[in-house]
Amino acid sequence: MVSRFEHPAGSYKKIFETCEELAEPVPATVTGRIPPFLKGSLLRLGPGLFEVGDEPFYHLFDGQALMHKFDFKNGQVTYYRKFIKTDAYVRAITENRVVITEFGTFAYPDPCKNIFSRFFSYFKGVEVTDNCLVNVYPIGEDYYAVTETNYITKVNTDTLETLKKVDMCNYVNINGVTAHPHIEKDGTVYNIGNCMGKGASLAYNIVRTPPTQKDKSDPIEKSKVVVQFPSAERFKPSYVHSFGMSENYFVFVETPVKINLLKFLSAWSIRGSNYMDCFESNENQGTLFHIAKKNPGEYIDLKFKGAAIGMFHHINTFEDQGFIVFDLCSWKGFEFVYNYLWLANLRANWEEVKKAAMMAPQPEVRRYVIPLDVHKEEQGKNLVSLPYTTATATMHSDGTIWLEPEVLFSGPRQAFEFPQINYKKFSGKNYTYAYGLGLNHFIPDRICKLNVKTKETWVWQEPDSYPSEPLFVQTPDGVDEDDGVILTIVAAPGSQRPAYLLILNAKDLSEVARAEVECSIPVTFHGMYKH
Repeated sequence: MVSRFEHPAGSYKKIFETCEELAEPVPATVTGRIPPFLKGSLLRLGPGLFEVGDEPFYHLFDGQALMHKFDFKNGQVTYYRKFIKTDAYVRAITENRVVITEFGTFAYPDPCKNIFSRFFSYFKGVEVTDNCLVNVYPIGEDYYAVTETNYITKVNTDTLETLKKVDMCNYVNINGVTAHPHIEKDGTVYNIGNCMGKGASLAYNIVRTPPTQKDKSDPIEKSKVVVQFPSAERFKPSYVHSFGMSENYFVFVETPVKINLLKFLSAWSIRGSNYMDCFESNENQGTLFHIAKKNPGEYIDLKFKGAAIGMFHHINTFEDQGFIVFDLCSWKGFEFVYNYLWLANLRANWEEVKKAAMMAPQPEVRRYVIPLDVHKEEQGKNLVSLPYTTATATMHSDGTIWLEPEVLFSGPRQAFEFPQINYKKFSGKNYTYAYGLGLNHFIPDRICKLNVKTKETWVWQEPDSYPSEPLFVQTPDGVDEDDGVILTIVAAPGSQRPAYLLILNAKDLSEVARAEVECSIPVTFHGMYKH
């Protein structure tokens, strides 16, 4: 699953360049045959505007949200894209400058205001960004484009029109929610975010939003906190990007990457700071693993601990014979991986890109196992008795249970990231296959498939081609877990047609079809296939 290519020509720089939205859908040129069961849309989100006027955005997660759509109809494919008309975007375009501070870009105060009005605007507090460039998912009958703040943006997935900005703080005690909810078959949505807990200390809340209501009212208004996880540090919650959910349990991984809230609250008004300035690593904490019962929600007060990792994406979580098994895309050590995702780093020449990645945390796909039945007297003994894994859990004398993972995949500076599974049928269940985007020194250059049981791997890769997160779509009458196709958007900057939608057979990652477009497509993060 290691990359076969170097990228000395540096054509990957093109995926971090501004593009224009489209006035109407454009036809794509199809080679191969589009599977007839593909009748819906592939929706993707990512940054599309990397500077405003002469002011650049600095970080990968700062560019303004652009929504992409590939529509399938009668074996034909069209491509469409629109900027989401967030407050951040509309105000930036109107004033031709960065108005709202983004993840790694500080918005300077309005140069037209005098010192008094500037002084008073400090007391209005921070304007948090609504730049929803990360993902899109359904809540009830509606679709929302999201980032990781308290704002989510309702969109029309047919016309790509922006409908409304929703503040989750109006409904639940949460400071923000992740872009990685879990969605059950009936449409129930679970998400996590940090919040003010008891006694003015920080905590993490899991929020449940019910499916479509009979009376057609908005399910978001019925959102409730199901369970609360404690924070290891009172004023410094860990950065949380996703969480695990099995049939009956939640898994929350509390990493050493912390948000210094005091810095966060003071820094903004004082000097030109952004979100990135407020992260720090606790070099002594290691990683804490928490579990809670799902229904009814109940925190299980056991102390599971492991070596320090950074972690963004859970792959899957399931229960087996009294154990919770969860697979993660991890990054070894306590340093924040986002430190390596400044656009200047990603747009550097290949040798520079490689040099920077040499210093970064190393990626590894890991399986951890948590025993649900823990006896204090079994000190020093491995509590994991599942026959198929080498992951261990060992009780220490202080009552903590130390977790050692099984490594499912590891390659130097070769990450298996943006993981996807056959979510419809195998989310929360014992599964076999994970699909991922292969990062080569942080540059996405291949699609990978991993058998988590045998560690067998498959790769799709072409020179100077930069794919995105692979989404799995099941064949309607499919029997096997991997009966289906993989959808990914590939940027091929050197080619006649600079981008295409690629359809692969999920069994062996062989090409089924591609649909090429005349315009280039920048990097996208996450998305969904809408039937």
